[in-house]
Amino acid sequence: MSDESDEVEETEAADEAAEEVTDAETEEQGGDETAEAESAEAETDDDAAGLEDGDFVRIGYTARTVEGGQLVDTTDPEVAEEEGVDDQGTFEPRVIVLGEGHLFPEVENDIRGSEVGDEGTVVVPAAEAFGEYDEAEVETVSADKIDEDDRYPGARVQIDGQQGVLETIIGGRARVDFNHPLAGEDIEYDYEVLEVVEDDLERAEGLLSMFLDLELEMWIETDEVEETRVEEPDEDDEDAEPETVTETVEKRTLYVESDPQLAMNQQWMMQKQQIAQQIIDLTDLDRILVQEILDGSGMGMPGMMGGMGGGAGGGDVDIEEALEEADIDADEIADEL
Repeated sequence: MSDESDEVEETEAADEAAEEVTDAETEEQGGDETAEAESAEAETDDDAAGLEDGDFVRIGYTARTVEGGQLVDTTDPEVAEEEGVDDQGTFEPRVIVLGEGHLFPEVENDIRGSEVGDEGTVVVPAAEAFGEYDEAEVETVSADKIDEDDRYPGARVQIDGQQGVLETIIGGRARVDFNHPLAGEDIEYDYEVLEVVEDDLERAEGLLSMFLDLELEMWIETDEVEETRVEEPDEDDEDAEPETVTETVEKRTLYVESDPQLAMNQQWMMQKQQIAQQIIDLTDLDRILVQEILDGSGMGMPGMMGGMGGGAGGGDVDIEEALEEADIDADEIADEL
């Protein structure tokens, strides 16, 4: 009897152990499935998030006034040609950084969360675009403040630091509208998200093109640069003094080749520091070096061109012939020397 009882107990114990193993396997399998589900959900959330602030995005767009369809801006060369403005700049998709104010806030808000290939249309109200039209901005000023060549209706003039459009001029008085030319106009943007830009060189090229509307030669190199810093002494050492330490560090440098267009660009001349700082802040670059290449093809200073009398030629000159033309005796000069 005791043997049968022992066998029953052993069987029950084995069954309980098997159930525990099965439960453990079920829990483990359930845990794996939960982890996979959470991971898939996280990936789905990331995909759903789409574009966000800080992303470099290449977009194509065309902006027109809602009333009248007047072209405001475009990146489409065909649209520019149709509107007869294709000679007024470079028309190609632009690189912008979401959240940096490179587009009107309403347009940026619509792009957030979108993906490459998405298209959209946004209407920016006048108040958020170029402002409502303000009658108080139409002023009467002295005609003496306007250049004689600009004294005609429709001329764009600058008076006391303000830009405006001359409406009428009678006698010595002129009526000037200082409202923005697009004040009071709602603006409609049609856009397409073309790609997310990851490469730092493409990012820098895109930003400079957006700021200056110029195509410049540029490249990135990693340079070794010596930097000097002051190292403070140990607080416990009262006699110690600050020590100047020089160390070599690596700098990712954007090299920009200057050209006459850049040198004469008003925005670059006035805001080069701010433009450079924004590019550095938004990319993985440490500094920007703008270099000018002089190839000797320009005009030289008088007397420095290899010719007599300040001539512009760069060819060889026979000294004796030059002296004869000047009625100077070379032998006499030699004897005196």
